[in-house]
Amino acid sequence: MEIDEYDLVDPVDILTPLEKSGFWDGVKATKWSERRDAVAELTKLASTKKIAPGDFNEVSRTLKKLVTDVNLAVAVEATQAIGNLAKGLRTHFSGNSRNLLPVLLEKLKEKKPTMSEALTQTLEAMHKSGCIALLDVIEDVRVAVKNKVPLVRSLTLNWVAFCIETSNKATVLKLHKEYVPICMECLNDSTPDVRDSSFSVLTAIAKMVGMKPLERSLEKLDDVRKKKLSDMIGSATDTVLSSGTVPTSSSGAATSAREVTDSSTMRRSAASMLSGKKPIHAAAPAKKSGPAKSTAKKTDGGPQSKASAAPEIEDVEPSEMSLEEIEERLNSVVKTETISQLKSTVWKERLEAIGMLKQDVENLTELDKSAELLVRLLCAVPGWNEKNVQVQQQVIEVITYIASTVKKFPKRCVVLCLLGISERVADIKTRAPAMKCLTAFCEAVGPGFVFERLYKIMKEHKNPKVLSEGILWMVSAVEDFGTSNLKLKDIIDFCKDTGLQSSAAATRNSTIKLIGMLHKFVGPDIKGFLSDVKPALLSALDAEYEKNPFEGAAAPPKRTVRALDTASSTSAASSDGLPREDISSKITPALLKNLGSPDWKLRLESIEAVNKIVEEAHKRIQPTGTVDLFTALRGRLNDSNKNLVMATLSSIGVLASAMGPSVEKSSKGILADVLKCIGDNKKHMRECTLTALDSWVAATQLDKMVPYIAVALGDQKSGSEGRKDLFDWLSKHVSKMSDPAEALPLLKPSASSLMDKSSEVRKAAETFMNEVLKICGQAAVAKNLRDLPSPTMAIVAERLKLSSVHEGISDSVKTVTTSMSLPSKGGLKNIKPGLNDRSSNVGKAASQRGVPARASVTMISSQDSLQSQALFNIKDSNKEDRERRVLVRKFKFEEPRREQIDELKVDLFKHFREDVSLRLWNSDFKRQIDGIELLQKALPSSGKEVVELLDILLRWFVLRFCESNTTCLLKVLDFLPELFDGLKDQSYMLTEAEAAIFLPCLIEKSGHNIEKVREKMGELIKQMINIYSLPKLLPYILEGLRSKNNRTRIECVDIIGYFMDHNGTEVGGLLKNLPSVAALTAERDGEIRKAALNTLATAYKNLGDDVWRYVGKLSDAQRSMLDDRFKWKAREMDKRREGRPGDARAALRRSVRENGSDVAEQSGELVSRSMAGSMMSRENFGYADAHTVPRQMAAAVTGPADWREALDIVALGLPEQSVEGMKVICHELTQAVDPESSALDDLIKEADRLVSCLSVMVPKTFNFSLSGASSRSCKYVLNTLMQTFQIKRLAHAVKEGTLDNLITELLLWLLDERVPLMDDGSQLLKALNVLMLKILDNAERTSSFVVLINLLRPLDPSRWPSPTPSESLAVKNQKFSDLVVKCLIKLTKVLQSTIYEVDLDRILQSVHIYLQELGMEEIRRR
Repeated sequence: MEIDEYDLVDPVDILTPLEKSGFWDGVKATKWSERRDAVAELTKLASTKKIAPGDFNEVSRTLKKLVTDVNLAVAVEATQAIGNLAKGLRTHFSGNSRNLLPVLLEKLKEKKPTMSEALTQTLEAMHKSGCIALLDVIEDVRVAVKNKVPLVRSLTLNWVAFCIETSNKATVLKLHKEYVPICMECLNDSTPDVRDSSFSVLTAIAKMVGMKPLERSLEKLDDVRKKKLSDMIGSATDTVLSSGTVPTSSSGAATSAREVTDSSTMRRSAASMLSGKKPIHAAAPAKKSGPAKSTAKKTDGGPQSKASAAPEIEDVEPSEMSLEEIEERLNSVVKTETISQLKSTVWKERLEAIGMLKQDVENLTELDKSAELLVRLLCAVPGWNEKNVQVQQQVIEVITYIASTVKKFPKRCVVLCLLGISERVADIKTRAPAMKCLTAFCEAVGPGFVFERLYKIMKEHKNPKVLSEGILWMVSAVEDFGTSNLKLKDIIDFCKDTGLQSSAAATRNSTIKLIGMLHKFVGPDIKGFLSDVKPALLSALDAEYEKNPFEGAAAPPKRTVRALDTASSTSAASSDGLPREDISSKITPALLKNLGSPDWKLRLESIEAVNKIVEEAHKRIQPTGTVDLFTALRGRLNDSNKNLVMATLSSIGVLASAMGPSVEKSSKGILADVLKCIGDNKKHMRECTLTALDSWVAATQLDKMVPYIAVALGDQKSGSEGRKDLFDWLSKHVSKMSDPAEALPLLKPSASSLMDKSSEVRKAAETFMNEVLKICGQAAVAKNLRDLPSPTMAIVAERLKLSSVHEGISDSVKTVTTSMSLPSKGGLKNIKPGLNDRSSNVGKAASQRGVPARASVTMISSQDSLQSQALFNIKDSNKEDRERRVLVRKFKFEEPRREQIDELKVDLFKHFREDVSLRLWNSDFKRQIDGIELLQKALPSSGKEVVELLDILLRWFVLRFCESNTTCLLKVLDFLPELFDGLKDQSYMLTEAEAAIFLPCLIEKSGHNIEKVREKMGELIKQMINIYSLPKLLPYILEGLRSKNNRTRIECVDIIGYFMDHNGTEVGGLLKNLPSVAALTAERDGEIRKAALNTLATAYKNLGDDVWRYVGKLSDAQRSMLDDRFKWKAREMDKRREGRPGDARAALRRSVRENGSDVAEQSGELVSRSMAGSMMSRENFGYADAHTVPRQMAAAVTGPADWREALDIVALGLPEQSVEGMKVICHELTQAVDPESSALDDLIKEADRLVSCLSVMVPKTFNFSLSGASSRSCKYVLNTLMQTFQIKRLAHAVKEGTLDNLITELLLWLLDERVPLMDDGSQLLKALNVLMLKILDNAERTSSFVVLINLLRPLDPSRWPSPTPSESLAVKNQKFSDLVVKCLIKLTKVLQSTIYEVDLDRILQSVHIYLQELGMEEIRRR
C-alpha cells in the first residue's frame, strides 16, 4: 500500500503570519507592484506541504478579484496562490474552489504564455488535490464550452480530458453520461482546436471505461470523424500496452494477459463500431501468458480485414516526401536540368526554368498521374519563400493550370499550397493570379473544403493582409459558387469571432462585404445569427444588405464544382441554406410536465422557456423532438387563463417560423385548435390568433391550411366576429397562393356565410369570394358551387354576378332566384326533403299510375336529381389513400384518437354537402339525427357515392357507438341495416380496411347495457355476412370472446351459435372457435356459462358425438357439465322428432356422394331437389348466397366438369331447371373473386358464351314469370349477370354482338309496363337498373359506345316483348331512344378520365355512319 506524504506532515497555520505581513493593505494598493508583492507573500506561505484548515473565504474572495486584475503579473501571482492553497488544503478548499472555477475558466482566454501556464497548473492542482470533482462542476463546464472565445472552449476541454485521465473507472462511469453529449456538440465547433480537444475527452473516456458509453453517440458521426476517433483510441490503447511491464509471477501473467485482451477488445470494438459493424468477441483467455498473447494476436487481425471493406475516405493530410524522392519519381516527366535551374540562386535561371516547366506541363497527355508530384516539386523548389515576383507568378499559374486541367485534383495538393497562396493573395503584385488559383481549387475540390482550411490559416497568420484580402476573395467565391457547398454555420462563426472582432478596419469592412454577399443568397434569416454584434457594425451590415438584396433562386451560381465531395455536400446546411439547431435535448420531461402544471405561474414560465430555447437557437430549429412539445402546447390552448392562451399562441407562431415547412408534420393538427381561438370574444385574443396564422402561412403556405380553415369557417362556435376576422385575413393571403385552385374548397363555407345573421360576416365573405373569383375565374368558381342548395345558390349568383352558374340550375331553382331573397331556415328544411322525397318515390308513383317509362328509369333519373343536389362529393375522393392514412388496429377495438377524429372531421366536410356535414358534426344529437335522415333519403339512389365514401361513414358510426346518447345510437342502428341492404343489392363486399374500422367497435359495443340496443347490434352482426364473408368475420367475433365486458362475450357466443345453426358447423372455420367457446364453461359468471353451453349444444346437434374432437382440453367438471347438456339436447330433438344429433350431417354427406355420381349419369338435372333445398336455405337471392353454402358440399358439386355442365343446363333455356345451373355458376364466380384462386383464367374463356346464354334466358324467365310462375328464375338470371359483370376481366371478355343483345333485352324489359305488376316487380326494376349501370361501368367501353350508338336507330318491332295497344310504336321507340341517350350521357360524363381506354376511331366512325343514315334534313328538323 502506497503511503501519502501529506498524511505524515504536520499542518502549518498561514493565516496568522498572513495578517502580520500586511497582506490586506497590500492587495488594496494602487501600485501594481505592491499588489503583486502582497499576493507573492501568500503564494510563498501557501507553498507548504500541508496547510492548517481555517476560514479562507475572505482570502478566496480577494484572490477572485485579483485573478481578473488589469496587470498581468498580479493576475499570474493570484492564480499561482490559488494553486498552492488547493495543494495545501485539499478537500478543505473545495467550497472555495467551486466559487473560483468559473473565473479561472473565463480567464483561459488570455493568450500570454505565463498566464496560460499558471491557469493550467492551478486547474490541474485543484483536481489532483480533490478540491474539485467533475460531477460537481458540470454546469460550469457547459458554460465554458459555449464561451464565444475558442481558446476558452478548447482549453476547458483539455482540462476535462486531464481530469478524466487522472480519475478512477468508477468516477468516470458516473460522469460520462453528462460529458459525452457536451463533447458531441463540440465536435461541430467551427474551430479545429475545439474539435481536437473534444476528441481527446472522448478518447480519455473510452480509455477508462471502454466504448459502450459512446455507442449511441457515435452513430451520429460522419465517416471522417469516426475514422479520426478510431485512430486516436487505437493509438491511446497502443501506448498503454507498450508502456506496461511484464510481471514475473504466474498470477501477474494472468492479470497481464487479461489486460492485453481487454485493451485489444476495446480497440477492436472501437474500430468495428466506428466502421458500422458489430465486433467479434475474443475467446476467453487462458491462465498462461502464451495462449493469451496468441488470442490477442488473432483478434487483432479480424477487424482490420473488415475495416478494409468499408468505403475508402480520401486522406487530405499530405505525408512527408523528400525532394530527392520527388525528383526520382518525376525523372520521366521533368528534365533534370530544369529542376537544377529551379534550385539556382540566380533569379533569371529560375524564371527560365519555371517557363520550361510550364511548357512541359502543358504538353503532358497524362497529367493526372503526375499532378501531386508536380505540386510537391513547386512547393519545394523554388518554394513559397521565393522573393522574385515574376517567378512567383509563374509558379502560381502552373499550379492553377494543373488544378483546372486534371480530372481529379487531390485535396492533399490544396493543403500543400493554401498557406503559400494565401500569403501571395496578401501581396498586391501576385494577388490576381493567387485569387484565380484559389478559384481553380474551389472548382476542383469544392469551396467548402477550401474555406474550412483557410479559416485557420487566416486567423493565425501574423500578416493582417492575409486575413483582409483572403476575406475579399471569399466574397468573390460566394458570388461565383453560391452557398450550396458551404457550411454556413462555420462561415458565420468565422465572420463573428474573427472578421468583425478584428482591430483592422480593412478586415472588418471585408467581413461586412462577405456577410452582405451571403445575404444575397440566404436572405434576411442571416440577421438572426448576428443579433449580438455591436450596434455600429449592425448599421453597417444593414447598409450592406441593401446593396445585396435577397435573390434566392434568382441568383444562380456562376461557376460549378467539377467533382463535388458528397460528404461535404451532405453535411452542408439544410435546404434553405442556414443551419437549424436540434433542440430535442432542451425539451426535457420536466419542461413538458410543467406545461401541464396546476400552478399557472409554472405554466407561464414553461411557455417563456420554450420561447427562450427558440431564441437561443437563432429562431431556426429542427423538427426533432417537437411532437411532444406541440402536444403539450395544444393543452394550453384550452387553458382557463386567457393570458396563457395568448402566450401559447405566440409560442406556436414562433415555433412555426423557426421550423419552416416541417412544422406541418410535427404539429399533429394543432392548427385546428389554434383556429378555435378565433371564436373568442376578446379582440386581443383574436389578434394573437391571426398573428400565429401569419407565422404559420409564412412557414407552410396557405394551401396546406385550407382543410382546417374550411372546418373553422363552418363551425358556429367561431362566432360572427371570429369568422369576419378570418375572412379578412383570407382576403389578404389568398392572392399569394402558389396554386389558386387550392382555395376553391373554401367557397362552400363562404357561400353559407353569405346567409349569416351578421352583416359584417356577409360582407367579409363576399369580399373573400370576389378575391377568389378574381384569381380563379368564373368557370372554376361556378363549377365548384354547382351543387349548392338552391337558396344559397341564388344568393351567390346574385352577389357575385355569376352568369355561368345559372346555366346549371333547373327551372325550379330559377324560380327561387327571382322570387326569393334570403330564405328562412324553415324554407331550407322544406326544400331539401321535397327533392329527396320526389326522387325516392318516382318508382312507386309510376307503378301506381301504370306509366312504364317513368317506372323503368327510376335508377337513372334519381341519380340525375341527386347529382344536381350533390349530397356527396366524390370528385377528389381517393378511398385507397384514406384507408392507408387511417391506421387502425385490426380485430381489437381501441377508442378513436384525437388526430383520427380531426382527420374524420376534415374528410367529412370535404366529401359531404355542407348542411349534412354540419348536422353530422353537431354536438346536439337532434341535429345528428336530422343528418342521418338526410342520408337515409339519399341512400336508395346514391349507391356508387355511398360505396366510395363508406369508410368515412363507418368512422362516423364508430364515434356514435362510443357516445352515450341512446336516441342517436338507435337511429344509427335503424339506418345501418338499410345501408347494408343497399350494399348487398350492389353485390358490394367490405374491404379489409373498412372491416377493421367498423367491426371491432361493433363487436365490443354489442354488449350494451340496454337490451333493445343489444338486440339491434346482434341482428346487425348477423347481417354482416351479406357484405363480408363469414371466415373473415369470425376472427373479430373471436376477439370479442376476450372482451372485459361480460355482456359482449355472451353476445359473441350466441352469435357463433346462430351461425352454426343457420350455416352449418363446417362453414368458414366455425369448428376452430369451439375450443374458445368451450373454455368459457369454466367462467364464474353463470350467464356466460349458460350461453357457452347453448352454443355447444347447437354444435352437438349438427356434429353428434364428433363434437368432442373439437372442444379441446377440458376439466372433468366441464366435461360432466357438457355431457348433461348434450343428453338434454338429444331428448329435446327426440321430442320434436328432429332425429338424432349428427344425422343431418351424415345425410348431407351421403347426398353429396350420391348426387356426385348422378351428375355423370344424368343429363337433364345437375342436382337433386333435396340437395337444392339444402343449398338455398333462404328465399332471398344475392351475392351472399354463396357464403351460406357449406364448403364440403360446394366442393363436391363444383369443378371443371360441373361448370361446363351447368352452362349446358342454362343453354337449354328451361327457366326452372336453369336455376340449379346458375347456382353452381354463382358459386364458381364467387370463388374466382378470391385472389388466391386460379379459376378466373378458365372462366374468362367461357365468359362470352355464359353472357350469351343468360341474355337469351332474360326474356324467357320474364315471360315465364308473367305467365303466373314465381319470379325466382328472373332474380337468379339477373344476379348471375350481376356477378359476371362485377368482375372487370370477365366483363371485358364479352364480345360486342353479345353485349348488343344483352343491353337491348335489358332496356326493353326496363320499358315494359307489365314488370311493375309482377311479383316483386319493384325489386326486379331496381335490379335491372343496377345491372345496366354495372355493365356500363365494367364492360369494354368502346363496345358499349358502339352498341348504344347503333341502338339510337329505330328498333325492329319484332324485338318488343309484346304489342301494347295503348301506345304507338313511335312513342315506344322514342322512350327507348331516351333511355339509350341517358346511358350514353353516363358513359360520356366519365370520358375525360377514360379517354385512353377507348378506341376513338371506332366511336367516331359509328357516329359518322349514324348521322349519315339520319340525313341532313332530319338533323335540321331535329
